Parts: sequence; structure tokens; C-alpha cells
Amino acid sequence: MERYTRAAVERAMKVQEVILQAMNGRMKWIEAAEVLGVSPRTVRRWRWRMQHYGLGRLLDGRCAVPSCRRVPRAEVEGILRLYRERYTGFNVRHFVEVAQREHGLRRSYSLVKQLLQGAGLVRKRRPRGRHRQRRERRACFGTMLHIDGSRHAWLALAPAERHSLIAVVDDATGQLLYARLEAAESTETILRALRQVFTRHGLPQQVYTDRASWAACTARAGSRPRADRPTQVERALEALGIEHLHAYSPQARGRSERVNRTLQDRLVNELRVAGAQTSTEANRYLEEFLPRYNQRFAVPPADPQSGFAPLHGVDLEQYLCVEGRRCVARDNTVVLGRTILQIPRQPGRASCQGLKVVVRRHLDGGYSVLRGNRLLARYDARGRCAASAA
Repeated sequence: MERYTRAAVERAMKVQEVILQAMNGRMKWIEAAEVLGVSPRTVRRWRWRMQHYGLGRLLDGRCAVPSCRRVPRAEVEGILRLYRERYTGFNVRHFVEVAQREHGLRRSYSLVKQLLQGAGLVRKRRPRGRHRQRRERRACFGTMLHIDGSRHAWLALAPAERHSLIAVVDDATGQLLYARLEAAESTETILRALRQVFTRHGLPQQVYTDRASWAACTARAGSRPRADRPTQVERALEALGIEHLHAYSPQARGRSERVNRTLQDRLVNELRVAGAQTSTEANRYLEEFLPRYNQRFAVPPADPQSGFAPLHGVDLEQYLCVEGRRCVARDNTVVLGRTILQIPRQPGRASCQGLKVVVRRHLDGGYSVLRGNRLLARYDARGRCAASAA
């Protein structure tokens, strides 16, 4: 076994131990295969080898064959001697650059680092996290709002059910402006939360969110939002003149994450004591819970002036909705989602075929079709025409 590495020998001993346990009935053969990460057929083959030839046949023969890409021993000793005699104290990156420039080194940084660390000439360092600096709160109430959804088993009396708590938190004061249990975190639930906050307080200057599907369209997980593919929430915020900020890590959303942690610790227990078994009962209890929470955790803003801008008659229903641009078909219909909307006859126009229109699904479930600023028709939640320009 002198030809084999220590890792290869330890692997063979582990295989032998697992096979012996299976032979003694301490585990099933299918479980042994899962432990070793191989198929049951391979385990049976290893058992036959061990019974007939012993531990030596459990060793992987490939481990005794030198790799054709192995660095010559003389070259390894030369790299180590060069570092030890002339460049002691250099970090690996610096040493590789100098050795490549001055001594014609042709090996990669990764290989040289592995050699130096293996020889004990360079210490292995734990990867350090990026240094983060605490961000100060915004000065005015309403300057920045955090919006987040927390998926959790909020109802202790109904442990099988999981809901999303949609929460809106003010950055300057930590005040919880909105909290409601929903079946899922979606575009509609976020828009409803924004409508209630905007109606009660006004329009904030900034909204800070993560990169959930309702908040950003990304090419792949972890990538930057696509500016050419705004979501419905992004479109609504842009139309209302509100800056939308995206977070790229949970640490960046520290305040909203801490609020969620506090709510998971306190709200779950309070809902259990209150006997809430459904989301309706929980939302009714939240109306009493929010004032107590804000009295306990909210802090006064650094600047007493409000950062909310008054609505001044802004119709939020025309912004906080699901909107799509469509071309009217030959039968004077447009489709949004799975709902077909029949456009009635318009004054002075024989047909609306080919017109570019805007179709909106409002938070109350109704629809509307517009041509520019002109309303062509309104519809109920079933798509039946309720009113038209005629």
C-alpha cells in the first residue's frame, strides 16, 4: 500500500467498514450504497472482492498510477527553495508575479499557492467577508420605505399552513406602516399594500425591496435587474415618481430583516394566545397589534418634517394596477391574462381593429381599456362590459 495516498487508504477502510456493517445486518445494502455514494451493484461487487481478496482489492488502482500532468519533483523543490531562500514573507500573488518576471515561472497561481501552503511556508487564511458599514437612517419620516414578504408558519394553531406577511417599514423611524397575511407574495398583494400606505400617508421618495419576481426581472438568479423589462411594480413606481432601490444581499436589507425576525418571534405567539386559526382572524388581530408594535419599537425621526408628498388628487387606481399594451383584434377584442374583453362600438369609428390600447386590471378585479387618455370601456371582474365611452 505504499504506492497509495493516505486519502485512498482511508477511503478503502471506510468502504470496508460500511460493508461489514451491512453484512452484520446493522444497515440495509441500499443504505450502504447511499452512504458510499455508489449504486447497489457496485457495493455487491466490492463485497465479493473483499471476501475473496481482502482489503487490498478495495483500493482504487487508478490512485497508484502517476498523473501525466504531475509537476516534476525537481520543479516543485525548486519553487519551494526559491520562496524559502529569497522571497520569504511574500504573499502568494506577489511571489508568483515576481517569479514569472524574474525567474521564468510558468506555473499557475493556484498550483503555487497549493504547494506553498502544503509545505507550511504560507498560512491558510479563512476567507474574510466584505467589510460592511452601518447605514444611517434616513432623516425624515417617509423618505424611504422597506417592502418585504416573509414566508413563515405564522399561525401556530394551524401549523400546516404557511402564509406570507407583507410588511412596509419606514426607514427613518422603524415604524411598521402596513402588515397583512397573504397566501403568497405577489404583484397584487404588493400593490394593495402600496395603495393603503400611499392613501394614508402620501407618496414616499424611495422604495427599497429585494429582487423578488414582482420587484425585478432578472436574467438569472442573483443577476442585476433588466432595465428593459420593468415589472408592474416598477412601472407603477416610475409613473408616480418614486425611486425604486434593489438590495443585492440580505445584509443590505438589515432593517426589514430584523423586523421580520422580531415579528416571527412576537406575532406568532400573540396570534396563538389570541386563538387565531385563519388568516382573516390574524389580519383582524394585526390592526390591534400594529399600534402596540410601533409604540414599542419605533423611534423619532432626526428631522420632524415629513418626506411623504401629498397625493393632490392622484388617482392611484390608474397606477397601482396590472397594465399591458395590446393591439385590438379583428373581432374588436383584447386579452389580458385569460380574460377576453369585448370593446363596444365607439362613436365615429366603424371598428377598433388594429388600435394600440392599454389594458388595465385594477385591484378590485375590474378592467379598463384606454386609448391614450380616452377611456374606451370598463369591465367587471368577469370581463363583462360595465361602461363605455358611448
